[in-house]
Amino acid sequence: MAEMTRRERIMAATRKQRADKLPFFHYWRHSQWGWAERECRNRGMGLNMERPPYVTKYHDVNVTEQRVSINGQPVVRRTYTTPIGSIYEDEHREPGVGLWYSNRSWKSITPWVTSRLIRTPDDYRIMKFIVEHTEYVADYFPIEQAMDWLGEEGVVMDSLPHSPMQMLMIHWVGSEEGRFFFHLADYPDLVEDLYRAVSKSREPLYEIAAKSPAPVSMCGDNIDGVLANPKLFQKYFMPEYEKQARVLHQRGKLMAVHMDGRLRVLKELIGKTPIDIVEAVHPPPMGDLPLAEALSLWPDKAVWAGFPGAVYALGPQE
Repeated sequence: MAEMTRRERIMAATRKQRADKLPFFHYWRHSQWGWAERECRNRGMGLNMERPPYVTKYHDVNVTEQRVSINGQPVVRRTYTTPIGSIYEDEHREPGVGLWYSNRSWKSITPWVTSRLIRTPDDYRIMKFIVEHTEYVADYFPIEQAMDWLGEEGVVMDSLPHSPMQMLMIHWVGSEEGRFFFHLADYPDLVEDLYRAVSKSREPLYEIAAKSPAPVSMCGDNIDGVLANPKLFQKYFMPEYEKQARVLHQRGKLMAVHMDGRLRVLKELIGKTPIDIVEAVHPPPMGDLPLAEALSLWPDKAVWAGFPGAVYALGPQE
């Protein structure tokens, strides 16, 4: 077999075809530039890029940012003002954010939200207004530019937001101290109403992604079976994956979902989804599903394994 390019190798293995060797690649946003990155690429390591195929426009929503101090700690407060009220979130940023790349600090740390957009039942109404007044507009230049830059060194993918319920669990409500689960128990109608609004608003976005020149669309869900437990996964995640995949597959696109958490309790359900790529599956000791079992459970899917960061602490020989 003739030697494949890095892009050909990744895509062949992903499509269940025979590759000349096992693909190994690093995500561009995580890669540190310099001698180590160059040596790894000389040995055959590829690079993958994610970029959005769209821009977001708000209608009747004004977004502002200001620096404030909370308990002596500087944060950036992002306020969304609408005709029916305002909500805000506070974000802590390490030095370097906005001066480096991929929204990361000098130490490659992403900002983290210290105060969520949805704190009270009244906030759901405002968040729903924002969702319903959000427009997604196709912009394929970032994808085209990345494909031009990367060439045959790896694969460029559409970067899509978290799925609707994951937006609540991770971003808007948050799962710290069980907050999302209390909201789901105390205000189920509000949670489900917002979930349905987000799901409907995403339909044009899936069409935009399906038409982009990238071969893969990545849904960055960060699935973990402890948070997105089987009951929630089956009710709120699987239907959305089916809707998204239906649109993507009509255009010949592959659908990847970022599942880097504990997957053992979801392993049977994942097998029933139309996902093409289960991405960033972390084997033990960080995850709880061995790769051999994942491969046997999902014969129709590609498994992109994530390298467990905890292994670094065990030393070079390990």
